[in-house]
Amino acid sequence: MEEIKKSDIKQEVFDLYDDYAHSRINRRDFVQKLSIYAVGGLTVGSLMSFLMPDYQGAVQVKADDPRIKSEYIYYQSPKGGGKIKALLSMPADATGKLGGVVVVHENRGLNPHIEDVARRAALAGFISIAPDALTPLGGYPGTDDEGRELQSKRDRNEMLEDFIAAHDYLKKHEHCNGKVGVVGFCFGGWIANMMAVRIPELAAAVPFYGGQPATEDVPKIHAPLLLHYAEHDERVNAGWPEYEKALKAHDKEFTAYLYPNTNHGFHNDTTPRYDKEAATLAWNRTVDFFKEKLK
Repeated sequence: MEEIKKSDIKQEVFDLYDDYAHSRINRRDFVQKLSIYAVGGLTVGSLMSFLMPDYQGAVQVKADDPRIKSEYIYYQSPKGGGKIKALLSMPADATGKLGGVVVVHENRGLNPHIEDVARRAALAGFISIAPDALTPLGGYPGTDDEGRELQSKRDRNEMLEDFIAAHDYLKKHEHCNGKVGVVGFCFGGWIANMMAVRIPELAAAVPFYGGQPATEDVPKIHAPLLLHYAEHDERVNAGWPEYEKALKAHDKEFTAYLYPNTNHGFHNDTTPRYDKEAATLAWNRTVDFFKEKLK
């Protein structure tokens, strides 16, 4: 069988995967609906393999990269969840104090991709912390399907408190200069928006295709925002016009980008929704933004 090309896949297949990845349909329904597109030499099995993340082949900064120092640490959950596990990373040759970045995972726990992103943030010159909100349930279980199932068992507002606690931990860290920002993806994008609402001293927030806070919460935002959206992400984008209107009405500092012909998850280089050009541009903009706001 010929290798599947991204250009061969209809947009409806990516939309279907988005529904599955966000638990709007179960695996059985996903497979059944996917079978409609198993034509022209494609099988359901080959489509499934094509759509699922590849964590082995897409790591940009390996765990043992000598340019960074990484370790797992634990900090206290404020909601009685015990201690939360997190990956703490910083440049190996760092001198002086660094700006801090909280890296917030998607709706499946601290998987290898988000750990990679946290190491990329360290390589860019920051001290980063990437918590695993699934720690109270045993941590990321090894697969995204199981991770989504576990995360659905936690209250998202309790998880928000855990990420706020990560901000507080990093802000007080001996290698942090006291200025902390947040970058989050999907569920993590909502967390990033909500941390901007909840933390008056947050230095910067970068939500990637993240759900928006309630309009009445926008006046509470003090952090400058850099927002990344995908053109085909109709579900998340539906909330943007009202959010933009409220940000403007309350004279908040923000910059928003809509990346043409991209899907939700375009920054995640482990799935075919990845768009290298858009992801590179969005990440470079993110790093530049943090360098300006966290110095």
